[in-house]
Amino acid sequence: MVKYTFLLLLVFLGSSDEYVRAFLSSSKPVILSAMTTMMSPLITTTLRSMVNNNAATESKVTFLALTREDGKNEKLRLQLEKNCDNTTNRTVEVEVFELPCIEHGDGPDYTILASTLLSKRWDYVAITSPEAAKVLGLAWDVVRSNPIPVAAVGKATESSLRDLGIPVTFVPSKSTAATLANELELLDGEQPTSVLYPASAKAKNVLENGLVSRGFTVKRLNTYDTVTAAWRDDQKALSEKVQVACFGSPSAVKGWLKNTKNNTQVFAACIGHTSASACRELGWTDDKIFFPETPGLDGWVEKTLEAARSVHSEIDL
Repeated sequence: MVKYTFLLLLVFLGSSDEYVRAFLSSSKPVILSAMTTMMSPLITTTLRSMVNNNAATESKVTFLALTREDGKNEKLRLQLEKNCDNTTNRTVEVEVFELPCIEHGDGPDYTILASTLLSKRWDYVAITSPEAAKVLGLAWDVVRSNPIPVAAVGKATESSLRDLGIPVTFVPSKSTAATLANELELLDGEQPTSVLYPASAKAKNVLENGLVSRGFTVKRLNTYDTVTAAWRDDQKALSEKVQVACFGSPSAVKGWLKNTKNNTQVFAACIGHTSASACRELGWTDDKIFFPETPGLDGWVEKTLEAARSVHSEIDL
C-alpha cells in the first residue's frame, strides 16, 4: 500500500512521465481496481494508461501448441518465429510446443486408387488436403504420362501436389470445399463432367454434394483415415501449460479435446472457417476463437499472434 500511496503522490505532485514510468518499471502493480474508489476518474485513467503503456513495452510469453500430425508443423512454427522477430510484434513472445492431435492411416479404398485412376478418363481429380495429395502421389505413376486434370482446394494443397510432380489445373478463389464445388468448371459434352475424389474417411460430404447438385458425377474413394494421436504422459503434462492451440482441421480439434479431457479454455487459432466452426460446435466461446476469412498460412499466423495478444489482455489491467 505504501508503494501505491507513493505512486499517487507522484501523480498529484505533477511528476513527469519519466519518474512515474521509472517507478512502474521497478515493480509493476498487479491490480488498480481496489484503488479506484479513492481516486478521481482523471487520476484513475492516468494511472491505468501509464501502467498499460509500460506493460506494452514488456515481452509477453504465450505458450502455444501446434496440433497437426507429426512432421507437418514446421512451416507454421517457422512463420511464427519469423513474425515474432518483427518489430511490430515485439510485445509477443511465443514458446511453441508440438503436440500432434492426429495421425493418418490407410483408408478402406486406398488399395484401389491406382486401378480407379485407370478405370476411365476422368475429367478431374479433386484434392482437398496435403495428406490427400500425398496419397495421390503414391498412385500417380499410373497416369503420369497422360495426367488427369487436378483441382486443388487451396495453395497449401497445390504446393504439396506440385512438390510431387503433379500438375494442378484449378485452384478456387477461397480454400474451402464449398467454394471448390461452386467454382469448378462444368464441361460441355454428352456425358456429365466426372470427378474422382480421393478423400479422408472422415471428410464431410460438402464437395461431392455441391458438385452433384451442379450436374457433375462424383466417385469418392476413402483413401486415408484420420485418427486421434495417443499422447504420452509428458505430452499431457505439457498441454496444461498451453494458452493457444493451433488447429488445422476439425479432426485436430477433436483430438485435442480427447487428449485434454475437453479443455475448451485455451484460445483456438484456426486455419479457417471449417476448424473454427468445429470449435464453436464443440464448446468454445466465440471470444476464444480466431481464424482468417481466407484460409492459408499467412492468415493463420496473423490470427495466432492475435490470439496470443488476447491471452494477456485478459490478465492485464
